[in-house]
Amino acid sequence: MLRIYYVWEWPVRICHWINVISMIMLSVTGFYIGSPFMTAPDTSMYIMGWMRMLHFSFAYLFAVSVAARIVWMFIGNQHASWRAFFPWLTKEGRTAFIKMFRYYTFTGKQISYETGHNPVAATAYLGIFALFIFQIVSGFAMYGQFAPGGFWEGILGGLNVLVGNQWLRLLHHGVMWLLAGFIINHVYSGWLMDVKERNGTMSGIFSGYRFIEPEDL
Repeated sequence: MLRIYYVWEWPVRICHWINVISMIMLSVTGFYIGSPFMTAPDTSMYIMGWMRMLHFSFAYLFAVSVAARIVWMFIGNQHASWRAFFPWLTKEGRTAFIKMFRYYTFTGKQISYETGHNPVAATAYLGIFALFIFQIVSGFAMYGQFAPGGFWEGILGGLNVLVGNQWLRLLHHGVMWLLAGFIINHVYSGWLMDVKERNGTMSGIFSGYRFIEPEDL
């Protein structure tokens, strides 16, 4: 008999959807800032200004959301815990990781049934959080150039000197495309696991609940 598990707490779900909206808005506005794809017949339309304002606004929202999610890694349930992102630190985690890795690479047919993230997904999300942090740090470092001596320039301005302004922009832009690729894979793999496991993987990020046969765990 299926058992209902409350997996994703409301702070996790809220941060998830804020991140989704922020990533979409930051990608669209950031791409425009780097390569304007609309022309304005009159300067009063202020298209670039609006794009920059939206980009900076969602950058702050994204930074707060990621920071809140990191805090929740230390005060949330076991599925939100930072430990969930290091499954290969235990023997059981390594075994499950190999099983799922083989399934994803079409070299095995068995899957690892988990209440929360499977080991491969959890490891991937650890890398995604690293990319989130890089985007936030590099973005605010470049933002600080427009207010010399200001808060962001004082904290992160050294990155523009250490890495180089153009390299920082290139890396920031490149990571945007990596995250776009992740979103596509994330939706596909989530749907795949929902079909394979039939446990509410997709609906769980809305409701917080997953439905699992206890003997599968």
